[in-house]
Amino acid sequence: MSTVIVPAGLSMGPRYRYVRPPDPTPECYEVHLGDDLVELTETEASIWAAAFLYPERHAKLTVNRDSLVRMLETAPKPEPHAARYVDDMIARGLLVEFDPDGDLRPVFSRHKLLPLAQGLGTTPEEPDLHRIGIGDKAAVAVPIQVYTQWSYAFLHANLWDACAFYADQSEEEAAGEKLMELTAAGVARDVAINLPMMVVTGCAFFDPVVQT
Repeated sequence: MSTVIVPAGLSMGPRYRYVRPPDPTPECYEVHLGDDLVELTETEASIWAAAFLYPERHAKLTVNRDSLVRMLETAPKPEPHAARYVDDMIARGLLVEFDPDGDLRPVFSRHKLLPLAQGLGTTPEEPDLHRIGIGDKAAVAVPIQVYTQWSYAFLHANLWDACAFYADQSEEEAAGEKLMELTAAGVARDVAINLPMMVVTGCAFFDPVVQT
């Protein structure tokens, strides 16, 4: 599996000037990123927003830095400096790269996963998949370990700690219960495979850990 790229942070929308007559051009576009409110230009905002496009490609884990740059360079309104913008956003933490099959601890230790949308539960036809969406419309369906991380990972210091907590079965072992074959790395991989779709469909957002 190759490296994927996902947007980090939460869109806060455009910000307009306090002027009369009203100025139809936004002063900037804002993104909540960790404990910061990042101001983006119109071009930067369009680059960041482009990372949310094509959920079907994100589902197949085929959206990476190169494909994002190509898409921007060949868009109806081409961006000739797409590679530079994408590199800048990676450096600023607005875009995050990771390999779902690689060592996820470094990137997951620096980020939290926070839930958006609603948990819609399972269906009789697919009782092993838990749906996330709005109202009665599901956007994604994920296995229980991913659904649990979507629901509760924000309670932990970072996403890696949340995966390790879920994999820890010391209490079950002490109680003599049957143990599942779980590891922090395995849970993290399951999350990583589903994370792009959860983010680009607005079911969750990936946010840098605030350093205190």
